[in-house]
Amino acid sequence: MPLRGKKILLCVTGSIAVYKSVVFVRLLIKAGAEVRVIMTKGAQDFVTPLTFSTLSKNKTLTDLFQEGNWENHVMLGRWADVIIVAPASCNTIAKMAHGICDNLLLAVYLSSACPVVIAPAMDEDMWHHPATKKNIEVLKQNGNEFLPVNKGELASGLHGEGRMAEPEEMVSYLEGFFAKEKRLTGKKALVTAGPTYEALDPVRFIGNHSSGKMGVAIAEELLMNGAQVHLVLGASSLKVDAKITTRRVTSAEEMYAAVMQDFKSYDIIIMAAAVADYSPKNKSPQKIKKETDGFSVELIKTKDILLEAGKIKSGTQTLVGFALETENEKENAIKKLSKKNADLIVLNSLNDEGAGFGSDTNKITIFDKNKKEYTFPAKTKKEVAADIINTIIQYRNE
Repeated sequence: MPLRGKKILLCVTGSIAVYKSVVFVRLLIKAGAEVRVIMTKGAQDFVTPLTFSTLSKNKTLTDLFQEGNWENHVMLGRWADVIIVAPASCNTIAKMAHGICDNLLLAVYLSSACPVVIAPAMDEDMWHHPATKKNIEVLKQNGNEFLPVNKGELASGLHGEGRMAEPEEMVSYLEGFFAKEKRLTGKKALVTAGPTYEALDPVRFIGNHSSGKMGVAIAEELLMNGAQVHLVLGASSLKVDAKITTRRVTSAEEMYAAVMQDFKSYDIIIMAAAVADYSPKNKSPQKIKKETDGFSVELIKTKDILLEAGKIKSGTQTLVGFALETENEKENAIKKLSKKNADLIVLNSLNDEGAGFGSDTNKITIFDKNKKEYTFPAKTKKEVAADIINTIIQYRNE
């Protein structure tokens, strides 16, 4: 059982969703985990500390200076294998994002070295407020994991997003977290993501609509699996987990150089970037003026990064490419797999609903060089990233 013997520190904040955390503790104990609970003052307005003490078989902690031991926040942060804040109120999320330390929960969070998982719970308007979104992005950038909120009836009586994940969903998440934690420990992974922009002049460029979301999700999933991850990110404004070493580039030439720099040191290489196939032959040092009715640009081929990687990869390295197709999808993807000497190719079809640039979902089919085909329905890009990494691990273990 993935949770047997795991040390889980549950941090409970003031929310009506606290009742779910009571069930959550029971499920964790049943799964064999060792659980300790911290409650904020607001949380105690909904459930007593005695309830959690009884279920966890450990004294519930509520005060930073409890029993005169102000150093307990340091010990707790070192004791836990994972900290999960559930429910995480809008107020506590804001304090965590800005480093405020005015209670035991926040002191433990700021002094911890273990992974932190956050399960938000709040009304829909608070969930969608720009300030909340910014705070969540800050916490994600700092390496914290977030459980998705559910949609349904809220405490306000409204119906919408903001419901905390169900206890069973939180247990399942932690089981997956620990089950895959060590699968890629000791492995180095390289991921490319986002578009490249090929300059016409200092102002204009040739580019594409790639957002980089898929590649960043893949990098984060590799990190979750214990890999040491290096991300080469093209022209994208996406924020990346601070635990992922990120090199930002603009052009195809810059991306090629970044990939080749330490190529031989990586165990897994995933080429998810949308690299420009052509670049202007001549780049104007000054802004090109609109002086004529017509304008033509001579283009030259950029370096095929996947092809060059396939030429030099060793037998112990796993090379994964992407194929974005609009016609003869399967035929073209398999052809690319062979031509580029990749181990796996991930097919995206722009004809599939829920797939394509900028979307929060994707639909993929994966082919490997052993002629196996893996088909998946449309999912969120985070879920698609998990499918890709699971398939890579399965391929490497065959």
